[in-house]
Amino acid sequence: MMTPAAPPADSGVFSLAVPPLFAALAPARSILIAGAGGGFDVYAGLPLAFALWRAGAQVHLASLSFSELELIDRDAWVAEHVAAVQPDTTSPDWYFPERTLARWLAAQQLPSTVYAFPPLGVQPLRTAYRHLVERLDIDAVVLVDGGTDVLLRGDESNLGTPVEDMTSLAAVAALDVPVKLVTSLGFGIDAYDGVNHVEVLENLAALDRDGGYLGALSIPGSSREAELYRAAVADAQNATPQRPSIVQGQIAAATSGAFGDVRFSRRTGGGDLFVNPLMAVYFTVDLDKLAARCLYLDRIENTIGRRQVITRIQAFRDELVGARIPRAFPH
Repeated sequence: MMTPAAPPADSGVFSLAVPPLFAALAPARSILIAGAGGGFDVYAGLPLAFALWRAGAQVHLASLSFSELELIDRDAWVAEHVAAVQPDTTSPDWYFPERTLARWLAAQQLPSTVYAFPPLGVQPLRTAYRHLVERLDIDAVVLVDGGTDVLLRGDESNLGTPVEDMTSLAAVAALDVPVKLVTSLGFGIDAYDGVNHVEVLENLAALDRDGGYLGALSIPGSSREAELYRAAVADAQNATPQRPSIVQGQIAAATSGAFGDVRFSRRTGGGDLFVNPLMAVYFTVDLDKLAARCLYLDRIENTIGRRQVITRIQAFRDELVGARIPRAFPH
């Protein structure tokens, strides 16, 4: 159990002396950090996990997987739609971020189980999360997004790639868990997918007015957490050379002080990237307050499959009147 140096006086009241992200998690006995957007998103939660482990907290990792999970060992499945991926889990799929991470964690003598969910609609994904909450006695869930599109509410000029993020958000919003947070790492990365980050800042300001913004927290580049994170990302790039994570590569570069069009993958062309210090900052919000602001979360609530989520988000966008006009950052 974590004990902050100066805990908030009461729930929802924070102090500058203790980052609100850590103050909110301080009472938790068992914390689940889950990648909201699938694939390598879970890696964005590693610096937070390292800090929590170091403080003595019990932390578990989960990922919405893009791997061919149906090909893995049968005994890896602990429930329907929930696989416990271990370092020795076998699969012929070359793209398997969860096992890559499990193997790297084991080599560092850290907890090495990474729970994996297949791409699903809201209802079965929520059932999968409920199983983990009960199995691991979870009392805090942190959804982590590599990028910022999880912070979009639906009326922005472009939503980026919202399908997995919003499915995860909707699934966790209905869970009966004392602490539920969303944290975003990689500010600016989703500009590649058309996201206007002035609108992201506007959304954070609105959440702040509602009492749902827990602030921004930079990962110090020389910290042990940053060093371990960069090592994990480098290991993943070596393990998946055909498809290294552009998102995690940029964040890792940002934690080392890199700037501009940093070259670390042939998946990007010249001038594509703008690595900068803001990419190494966690922006954290209250999950329920974020979900309440989403304009279309009710439309995907009763979905079973991923395709349903895609079509319903598209239908919402087709019907939308008065989308926000994108603005350039004025400074």
